[in-house]
Amino acid sequence: MVAGVVGKLTLAVCTSMNAISFDNLTLAYNRHPALHHLTAGIRCGSLTAVVGPNGCGKSTLLKAIMGELLPVEGTLLRHRFTTADIAYLPQLGSVDRQFPLDARDFLASGLWQHSGAFGAMPAASADAIEKALAQVGLQGFERRQIGSLSGGQLQRLLFARLLLQDKPLVLLDEPFNAIDTRTASDLLGIIRQWHGEARTVLVVTHDLDEVRQHFPDSLLLARELVAHGSTAEVLTAANLFRARQMCEAFDAAAAPCQQTRKRA
Repeated sequence: MVAGVVGKLTLAVCTSMNAISFDNLTLAYNRHPALHHLTAGIRCGSLTAVVGPNGCGKSTLLKAIMGELLPVEGTLLRHRFTTADIAYLPQLGSVDRQFPLDARDFLASGLWQHSGAFGAMPAASADAIEKALAQVGLQGFERRQIGSLSGGQLQRLLFARLLLQDKPLVLLDEPFNAIDTRTASDLLGIIRQWHGEARTVLVVTHDLDEVRQHFPDSLLLARELVAHGSTAEVLTAANLFRARQMCEAFDAAAAPCQQTRKRA
């Protein structure tokens, strides 16, 4: 294995069957733990739901995989992948809808790395934008301002951007929150398509019925690992009860994590 270290985030290229590995991973804000002592592996090409009670570290884990949050202890290995290989969907509420862009220009802004900020958009990119809009059900919305879109329409637009990014590792943070049932069903179809293309997909979600129906694997968190594996084995009544108990017992005033240092 060949590995490089940026801060405490380890980037690795190896022959592992895992796309991402966590080894005693602890993540914190101001040294107060948000997720701690996580050891697990996300298999290449897997479709995994990241579930658990509110505030249990789900979104924090995605930020760490993105490289936005460095571990205070343990390691996070992205096998074969760098941040350039990740397509990331933040929570819908974090998107600035006041910026004066129409749907087509919003998608084109993601292609500036290919044309330059002031370069003309290649014909191939323009065609790709039209196809992506059609695939998410927004054909004819090219000149609609993003601020005028409904929550479901904006989420469709964000999925079109992910389609254009065409990355092997896809991270989705609450993609079905505050959208209509029809949109959720259509976007699930795109997620299943990515899974069929052997991309590695992690989805933070609260809808356990949806997880049981559509997600083969699950990672259940409660500020630490409760269970990980096949969804049928993870989402048991006992595991879900344990997760609720662990989050209810969490002490927000606990002492900060103390990083373990090894002697040279």
